[in-house]
Amino acid sequence: MAIESRPDTRTERSVTRVVIADDHELARAGLKTMIDGERWIEVVGVATNGREAVELCRKLRPDLILMDVRMPELDGLAATRLVKEVCPKTSVIVITMHENPNYLFEAIKAGAGGYLLKDASQMDVLSAIRQVLRGEALLSPKLMPHLIRRLAEGSRGRGDPSIQLTPREREVLRLVAQGKSNREIAEQLIVTEGTVKVHVGNIFSKLEVSDRTQAVVRAIDLGIIVPGGE
Repeated sequence: MAIESRPDTRTERSVTRVVIADDHELARAGLKTMIDGERWIEVVGVATNGREAVELCRKLRPDLILMDVRMPELDGLAATRLVKEVCPKTSVIVITMHENPNYLFEAIKAGAGGYLLKDASQMDVLSAIRQVLRGEALLSPKLMPHLIRRLAEGSRGRGDPSIQLTPREREVLRLVAQGKSNREIAEQLIVTEGTVKVHVGNIFSKLEVSDRTQAVVRAIDLGIIVPGGE
């Protein structure tokens, strides 16, 4: 099936460009109906399998992809890995049927900024998109510690002397790893929320990531964060 897409005709950079990837027509139509009516979102492409999703990303450079897991030719996890290679600034929200911690772990390792269940409401979908585009982890504080422990099991803790985080950036990153929001971090460190956003942005830049979850993944892999430590 041909890839459905339309060129970038935006005049306002504030519009969020989204690609939907799902092999079920009803699911694609449902997601498109949920988000395409919002003035701040434009669905610029629709793919029916993971390979098409990667090609759309390469061609259109969307801000975000809503990625189904089970698709022909290339599944959602493999497609997510490729998307993050060819379009590292494109965020990915993986769509699943079940909230399985093991599967969630694999999705995050693949580069997803978060996940959504397929029975999510329109409000949940729109909230998730906003959250991921802000670089916030689409994970509850309850799930983050479990994810960190799983990540640590496969980490070698290899240091990289070229990555130099300031003491304050390390402190902010540690709180991010605990699942805290910018507001909560600001309150704990007694600084403004704007200051926290600057620190988080610097952390993203130094670790070469685009969201909080991937920052934690990268930091654990480099040994910057030690699960269970202070």
